[in-house]
Amino acid sequence: MHHASRCFVLAFLAVSSLTAQRAIAPGVSISSTGAIVSTQQSQSAPAPIPGQFPERQMPIFLSGTVVMDLGAGPAADVAIQRVCTGAPRTVAFTNSKGHFSFQWGATAGIVPEASESGSGNGMHAADDMGANGIRNGPMGGRLLGQSTQGCELIANAPGFRPARLELSDHRGSDNPDLGMIVLHRISGVDGTSVSVTALNAPKDARKDWEKGVELLRRSKTAEAEKELEKAVGIYPKYANAWFDLGRARMQQQADVLAREAFLKAIDADDKLIGPWLELGKMAVLRQNWPDAARCLDRALQLDPVDYPRLWYEDALADYHVQNFDRAERNTREALKVPEPNRDPHADQLLGLILMKKRDYAGAAEALRNYVQLAPNANDLGQVKAQIEQLDSHLTEARP
Repeated sequence: MHHASRCFVLAFLAVSSLTAQRAIAPGVSISSTGAIVSTQQSQSAPAPIPGQFPERQMPIFLSGTVVMDLGAGPAADVAIQRVCTGAPRTVAFTNSKGHFSFQWGATAGIVPEASESGSGNGMHAADDMGANGIRNGPMGGRLLGQSTQGCELIANAPGFRPARLELSDHRGSDNPDLGMIVLHRISGVDGTSVSVTALNAPKDARKDWEKGVELLRRSKTAEAEKELEKAVGIYPKYANAWFDLGRARMQQQADVLAREAFLKAIDADDKLIGPWLELGKMAVLRQNWPDAARCLDRALQLDPVDYPRLWYEDALADYHVQNFDRAERNTREALKVPEPNRDPHADQLLGLILMKKRDYAGAAEALRNYVQLAPNANDLGQVKAQIEQLDSHLTEARP
């Protein structure tokens, strides 16, 4: 059955798939669909002089503040995404006070999220805006992407329901301040990407953390590490700063120091999900399956909603530690995940689990599903041989 080769293939697949997925203030209300809608009165600017700078060419500046519900304070490092008839594009991130600001159409320098169009994974179709917010015009021409017609902003953070703000009626002459956007926690999700420890961070620590995160987004990892070390030096319980310090060290292949930083983040706030995910990935790389199962189990317990691929990854770790009941349960959840996040290897993993549990008919069915979903898989010959062995066993077992 070549168990060792199968385990190596599954381990490689797990590493490749790991990632690392409201009360309203004055001026903002919730619509009947749950969307956040601005109700502020526009502060009109003087009418443009005919023939000069028509309004559609005026720069549009937008700003606002994102906070967590139940008085939990500002939401730091939250992605602000623009959606215009297509997939979301990140245009800004909130700072330590939850504030964001940007010029519409000027998103150069913003690194897209892994799930966004244009990020190279082919998971989403690109929308009609270029990487710098330039809209393709007719006849191959290009027009400044200043129009917000048909667009909305989304404040998006794991553990919270996305908060949406409709922008179709916003113009360059309107008040740029969109007011306060409140993130509401998802019921049943205890984990978070925004640690409550950030509320107590001194001003200097927050400033160093902001510098470090910005450098990290620009792939200046060595400089980012120095700033983040300053932040945790000032405030040793700064969970988000420890987490980002671990990320900076990982990108420099300093795995031992990175692991130390992730453990410090967990010591400061064990509900911050990022460190658990990263420690799980590091354990898979080392094929330390007990550690991988422990960390990924905890990550899935903290947030079973925002990381759909985690069902498969955790099931794989549980399979290797022979926790077959939990592995089967999580694999069946992984099979419910819609495309593009559903991993076809979940069917293969289910087949292997059911073989261990002596459910040979179920194992053969799962492996056939895998062959159908992944007809070009490298291990297709091996899987077909397993199916033949299972069919032969079932035939012999019949009365």
